[in-house]
Parts: sequence; structure tokens; C-alpha cells
Amino acid sequence: MTVEQFIKDRIRANGSIEISEYMALALAHPEDGYYIRKDPFGVQGDFTTAPEISQVFGELIGAWLVTQWVIMGKPESALAEIGPGRGTLMADILRATANVKGFHESISVHLMEISTTLRQKQWNTLAGKHTDILWHTGFAEIPPKPLLLVANEFFDALPIRQYLHAPDGWKERRVTLNDDDQLEFIFVPQAPPEFLQHEPQSDRMYEHCDAGHRLMVVIANRIATYGGTGLIIDYGYEGSPFGNVGGNTLQSVREHKFHDVLVDPGTADITAHVDFYNLTHAAAEGGCVIYGPVGQGELLNRLGAKERIETLCATATPSQQKTLISGLARLTAVDQMGELFKALCITDPHLPKPEGF
Repeated sequence: MTVEQFIKDRIRANGSIEISEYMALALAHPEDGYYIRKDPFGVQGDFTTAPEISQVFGELIGAWLVTQWVIMGKPESALAEIGPGRGTLMADILRATANVKGFHESISVHLMEISTTLRQKQWNTLAGKHTDILWHTGFAEIPPKPLLLVANEFFDALPIRQYLHAPDGWKERRVTLNDDDQLEFIFVPQAPPEFLQHEPQSDRMYEHCDAGHRLMVVIANRIATYGGTGLIIDYGYEGSPFGNVGGNTLQSVREHKFHDVLVDPGTADITAHVDFYNLTHAAAEGGCVIYGPVGQGELLNRLGAKERIETLCATATPSQQKTLISGLARLTAVDQMGELFKALCITDPHLPKPEGF
């Protein structure tokens, strides 16, 4: 049974379903979900992430994590990545930090991944990079110790719910079947969480990612309790959802092109812009201090991206130089990933303001 058939059977049996349930089934159905059965990354996949664009991305993050570890007092720590893709980012982090005295000996590496397909890719990528690498399906499985956490393009794939403030009251956007047995959106009367009901704009869509909020509270509580830091990088908006941000950001991508969200679920990526306003409040609720968000380009430039590219270009071929320079532009330019993608740092209350923020 395909994911689409499963979703349709669920709707026939129980009526319309929340967008969050639709996303969860399309992306993570245990047998045929998008992230379960395929490798979506790279030129041959559906989209390309920053670590695949340039090695400098992972190198700078690795150096940043080492700086945080030193400031923390060089404790025995859990180096963790949630949503590690093919393992490219973690491989670059480990390569860039291999010569830092005591760092690799002080860390265990933890990858939170539900896809067996991607776990195999990660295992191949990371073979020989560290002696203590463990995989987990949930954050709770990562051991309670000082944490060095990275999440790059993870929160955008967590399920959301959408609410419309219409002239005749609040409505929730859901997924149902039309008379032709095709999936379609429908609005049904339903009030959103209480905090979204404050001074709403008429005919305006509001999104809420409860899964992201809950996970961030748990991560922040771990960091506040045992020490450490977390770096979250994703595309999204940072202002209150009641300003001129947010709206309907639900989208689907297949083969690097936009795809109809409701067509062939399980075969394309489905995401929504990350509400950093929500994440910062969740991190504070969990007991952490928050820095940012700042634009990805701003962070990378502050951490020395241009200088690193210049160093690499000094010994590169003309073709390699062109790739390095274009990769940096893609990551940092305002009209590419530099501003749309944002970085948020959370730390335990005892740590100073981190570099780059």
C-alpha cells in the first residue's frame, strides 16, 4: 500500500486530517515515507543542503563547536546532530577538528536519524572518522552529558498545523478527499492554540509547529541541566507571526523543482518555513539563553568564511577556485541562502555570548 492509499483510507475512515498528520505520514510513514525510503539530497536527489554545497560550511561549524567546548571547560561531551542527511556535515566537522588536542577523545558522536536508508549513507560517509559513533531514533536516547548539538535543515520538515482567521471566525486548514477521490485542502471551524488568538489579522494564515516547540524545550532543558550549546540553522522567519511574516509557507519540492503538496505524497519533500520566534520562546521555556537568529551569511562571514575560501583558493586549480567562490556566494549572498537561512544559538546560562552572534 502506498502512502497516498494509506492517507486516503485514513480520511475515508475518520474524515479530514490535520496537515500535521498528512506531513507526518508523507514524510515518515514507517514503510513508504519520503525520508524512510529514499536519499533526497544532492544533484541526483530533490534538494541540496549547505554541507553539500561547500566544505567550508562544516569546517567553520566544527571550529565554532571546538571554541564552545573550550569555553565550557573541555568536558566529556555528546557531539550530536539531528537530521544528519548523508553525514556530510558531521564528516566535515570531525575532519576539521581532528587535530584539536583532546577534542575527539572527549566526545562521543550521536546522530538522530529515523531513515535506515540515510543511516547507511551516514555510516559509509563517517567510517573511520571517529571511534564512538551511535545512531538514535529520538533525542531522549542521546546520553545526558554536556551537549554540542547541531541541527541543519531539520526543523523545517517537522509537521505544522495551519489556521485561518476569517471574518466568520477561526478555521483550520485540513486535508480531505473531493468527489473525484483526489486529495484537497478544506477549511473547518477550529480555534488555534490560545497564543495565536492575540490580535489576529483577518484573512491571514497562521502556522504552528507543535513538534518543533516541544523538541526545542527538551533540548534546551538538557543543555540547561547538563551544560552545552545548540546551533540551529534553517530557513524561516524570526519576527512574531502577527507581523508581516509567516503566512502560508507550506511547500513541496521534487527534483529541485516545486511540486504540488497534495500530489503523490511520499515521493517529494514537504516543508514549511521555521518560526524562529516560536523556537526562541521554546528555548527560553527550557531554561537556555538565546542568541540570534542571525542570517546564515552573516554568521559564516563572522566566523571567517571569506578568509577560509582565500586559503583554499591559494592551492586550488582554476576550476576548484571557481567552485569554492560560487559555493561561498550561494551560502552567504543575500539573494541566495545568506538571509533566508538563519542561525540560532542556545546555551546554558553560564556560558558567555558565542562567537558569531
